[in-house]
Amino acid sequence: MSNTTADHREASLWRPLGDGRVECALCSFRCKIAEGRRGICHVRENIDGRLTSLNYGRVIAAGIDPIEKKPLFHFLPGSLSYSIATAGCNFHCLHCQNAAISQVGKNAPIEGIYREPNKIVSEATALGAETIAYTYTEPTIFYEYARDVMELAHKAKLKNIFVTNGYMTEETLNDMDGLLDAANVDLKTFNDKTYRKLCGAKLQPVLDTIERMVALGIWVEVTTLIIPTINDSEAELRSIARWISDLSTDIPWHVSAFYPTYKLTDLPPTPAETVRRAREIGLSEGLKYVYSGNLHRDDEGESTFCPGCNEMVIERHGFAVREMRLSNGTCPSCKETVKGVWGVGKL
Repeated sequence: MSNTTADHREASLWRPLGDGRVECALCSFRCKIAEGRRGICHVRENIDGRLTSLNYGRVIAAGIDPIEKKPLFHFLPGSLSYSIATAGCNFHCLHCQNAAISQVGKNAPIEGIYREPNKIVSEATALGAETIAYTYTEPTIFYEYARDVMELAHKAKLKNIFVTNGYMTEETLNDMDGLLDAANVDLKTFNDKTYRKLCGAKLQPVLDTIERMVALGIWVEVTTLIIPTINDSEAELRSIARWISDLSTDIPWHVSAFYPTYKLTDLPPTPAETVRRAREIGLSEGLKYVYSGNLHRDDEGESTFCPGCNEMVIERHGFAVREMRLSNGTCPSCKETVKGVWGVGKL
């Protein structure tokens, strides 16, 4: 990968179209970009007929988090994750809670402080993290940087996590096969028309990504933010739960409460009873692990229960693990296997 400047790199996964335009194959929008223009993410630009990443290494947010905040509940629970992001996003969600850093103007300068990939890995190690999470904004749009960090992370015995909208292409997933260890994928709605209105995207590519991740052996958890009047009907929640269950009953499903933000300030917060009902729906559709989130109170829906005997095997409060009762991934009472990555051994 060639350097232009410290933070401008030739992009990966693109092709020339022969008329000065290029086609980006990083995400499912597959933008066709004229010279001097940017893609829908506003951080990839056609410069002299070559696609360039404008945000390489320009870290806009970084911090240490409990892995439960991603949220990942079945992947090294109780551990710390070093989270990073650059500016930009390929979605334009009306309810984005990180809009200040994700929504870059069409020709705006790219904010952030440049950090070499090895700096990220050394910071993560120094802070006691077991993973690096590519999050806050959509990691697909800083893929070149993320990939370079991921390679170094594995050499340092750290694992890699994407918190993602799931809109990357099959080519992108195949390119990071063996580097990405886990992902939490937002499945925002089960209605294509609503997806377009809410995020400017389509439903099917997200479903395809989840299926491909599972096939590649990536540990996957799914999150649905329940928004009143948008995706909170029982029929829609049941459709999501049934689709996940048909793929694998072992995929954890996080159902979370919405709070008014960005361009959806006219809607009320999600009632706690709606979130709890969504959890009941998921369990009734055969999912073994369904979690309720964003309720800001002690709630059993945050804890993990054995699918065999229903004993609580991981007790949580918020993002904190209060007690881990699993023994090598099995229930201490009935010896049922609880699926996940429990930190037995290292990469």
